[in-house]
Amino acid sequence: MTHTRRCFVASALAALALTVLPGCQTGSVKLHTPGTLRVLSYNIHHGEAMDKKFDYQRLAKVINDLSPDIVALQEVDVGTERASGVNQAALLGKLCKMHHAFGQAMPYQGGQYGEAILSRFPIEKVLVHPLPYEFEQEPRAALEVRIKPDGIGPIAFVGTHLCHQKVENRVQQTQRISRLFSKQEGGPVILAGDFNSRPGRESMKVLLDAGWIDAVAPRSVIDYVLLRSCDPWKVKEVTIVDEPVVSDHNPVLVDLQWQGDGPHG
Repeated sequence: MTHTRRCFVASALAALALTVLPGCQTGSVKLHTPGTLRVLSYNIHHGEAMDKKFDYQRLAKVINDLSPDIVALQEVDVGTERASGVNQAALLGKLCKMHHAFGQAMPYQGGQYGEAILSRFPIEKVLVHPLPYEFEQEPRAALEVRIKPDGIGPIAFVGTHLCHQKVENRVQQTQRISRLFSKQEGGPVILAGDFNSRPGRESMKVLLDAGWIDAVAPRSVIDYVLLRSCDPWKVKEVTIVDEPVVSDHNPVLVDLQWQGDGPHG
């Protein structure tokens, strides 16, 4: 049976555990198990915490304590004036001992602003997909990387940050994402990020109607990890960290189990 025909319905995600942590955990780092994937989505507020500090060691600790395999970061600065010229994607990659990729959404203050992805696995390909936007609105993008997690095979991981200003923009952006990735061949696709949209709103319906599943439901707010219903994942656990200082968003972690008959590809 081909990968594209091996479709699982949404009920495959029904049995999941939800954990809400009151802050960073300081326990031992979890070892990766082949066939599993720990996916983290985190809007880092351009590196500036709620106490106005740019403390990258503290930010990296939040990430490291969750032991993710792959991370979608939003609101990332590279070389901007407000971040004192720091390449946040590269620095966080170094502090987290992970591979990194950056995708510019727009130029900003002498540098770049956009999305980053950190990966425990080597990043084999990087693509930046500009998303539709209107004049005088902030440009947005979807950052796609290709990785090969152990026991799973090649996957596409996509991080994005949608418009916060206009519903019409968000709808156009999710329509573009749907065209790009809903039926993309070559293996599973995972989509994560800050969608600036509540569950059930029009922009999210575009993706759900195209066959995507909200892995963080029912606790989704505006940060999501989405899976295609035709990709054989099981959601094992969802962890939402109550971290009110390091960013204005909480980290969202999803533990996935590959349900295919061995690695694909």
